[in-house]
Amino acid sequence: MKFEDIEIEDGEDFATMLEESFKKSESKSDLVEGIIVKIVEDEEQAIIDIGRKNEAFLPLEQLKDEDGVIIFKEGDTLSVVITGSRGERPMVSYDMAKKRAALNEFIAEYDDEQEYIIEGVVSKKNKGGYVVDCDGLEFFMPRTLSYLSAKIDAVGKKIKAVIVKVDKDKSSVVISRKELIERDKARVQEIVDTLLENKDVVEGTIKKITSYGMFVDVGGMDGLVHYSQISHKGPVNPSKYFEEGDIVNVVALDYDKKKRHLSLSVKDANPDPWADIDSIIGVGDTVTATISNIEPYGVFVDLGEDLEAFLHVSEVSWDKNVKHPKDYLTIHEEINVEVIEIDKEGRRLRVSLKTLLPKPMDAFSDKYKTNDVVTGIVSSLTDFGAFIKIDSVEGLLHNQEISWDKSQNAKDVLQKGDEVEVKIIKIDRDAGKISLSKKALEDSPVKAFTDTHKVGDIVEGIVKDQKDFGVFISLVENVDALIRTEDLHPLKPEEIVKGQEIRAVISFIDSNNDRIRVSIKRLERQEEREAMNQLNLDQDDSMTLGDALMGKFNQ
Repeated sequence: MKFEDIEIEDGEDFATMLEESFKKSESKSDLVEGIIVKIVEDEEQAIIDIGRKNEAFLPLEQLKDEDGVIIFKEGDTLSVVITGSRGERPMVSYDMAKKRAALNEFIAEYDDEQEYIIEGVVSKKNKGGYVVDCDGLEFFMPRTLSYLSAKIDAVGKKIKAVIVKVDKDKSSVVISRKELIERDKARVQEIVDTLLENKDVVEGTIKKITSYGMFVDVGGMDGLVHYSQISHKGPVNPSKYFEEGDIVNVVALDYDKKKRHLSLSVKDANPDPWADIDSIIGVGDTVTATISNIEPYGVFVDLGEDLEAFLHVSEVSWDKNVKHPKDYLTIHEEINVEVIEIDKEGRRLRVSLKTLLPKPMDAFSDKYKTNDVVTGIVSSLTDFGAFIKIDSVEGLLHNQEISWDKSQNAKDVLQKGDEVEVKIIKIDRDAGKISLSKKALEDSPVKAFTDTHKVGDIVEGIVKDQKDFGVFISLVENVDALIRTEDLHPLKPEEIVKGQEIRAVISFIDSNNDRIRVSIKRLERQEEREAMNQLNLDQDDSMTLGDALMGKFNQ
């Protein structure tokens, strides 16, 4: 851009505006040579002879180095700029003189054929525009070339601009921020048009990684790859897959001109494995996977081909008490897994580790048989019983198998970690279930009772419980008998109360299954027969009832 091409708003004369901007601080007449007459440390100032009627004041801090040491002495000569007056005494600045000297040196070495792009800070604002400090050099930036809003205080703002005019006569340099911004806009638009029009896959360099994505430089322009656009696996944490400085392939998705926001995608620059998933993997396949993330509920594994699968905690081991997968697996570990589900619509894969491991139940069934007596450890207690770990499997010791005393349950007599001896009463290999019994190792109270009692014996018991089908009575400790409803006669069910004493006769015994039935009805008939038998015994041995009757008829 040439100086003559600079646009001036509201008909302002640029030369006049520039001169006004520098007339106080940058006219050649205010740069003079001075002699230090006196240094007054108490008042933090120096008195300078500038060849005028009155000597000038100079702030003493301008004569000190970074450590606060005065680097001049009385009688030294130095260049200063007259900045104003205090009463009749002029005020001068050594700092401004140094800046003027530096600016003049810059102007003297300035090459018209070379472009100068500078970075500086807006140090002050005046009617015509802004003064920008660049490493001690002061450049003028007209308001019309600033691209800064008049409503915003720009002092202190860092800016980047290009030098558009150097006036050696006035010792001034004019810069333009607008020129650089418009160039950048044109360059950005060219890049965006190319990326969006062709949708080509291009290489980019990762400049910054954040929790929500990563910024990638494509041709000098930064674009954002959102974390949902990184992998076909779904949203991922970019820091787990990339590092700053990595080269990645990307495709442009969109550009927001207002926000100057370029959206990029890494996943769209790579083939979608789900488009042809059937040719890549199938249910039942065994694949090698790398563990990428471990959660309490399961493990995420990388299968390669931009595919990720989920290994549920229940599929980690045949052990049903897996508390956390991290107790079995570690991040970045390679494992073999079996594909057990492919959900094309949901784009989800499920795998299993335990299906490739030997089934503990098979090993247990080969080693033990029903009725074997084994020793195990109580692994957990529930309201319905206890789980006993034997080798690497667990069997259930139900409450009813704890003791012949039916009032006892697992929580009453066992604690987690206890060693307990049990008998295997059932092995269901297909269902993976083992039933155990502790009471089976002890003699059954019913069996002991039946050793001294038989069907037909009359017994007495206390009513323990009543059901729709009959009444349970307790004969002796831990030995109950059932009176079926039809065997209660002559008693009526509604007349029976808990704790009532009842006499009955044993009608059925099954010692193998610990079952005894008694009958009141049968007792009544049995007692009648016994009474009749007794009556016959009481008669004369030589005379029977028939004889008595025959004698009567013969009379």
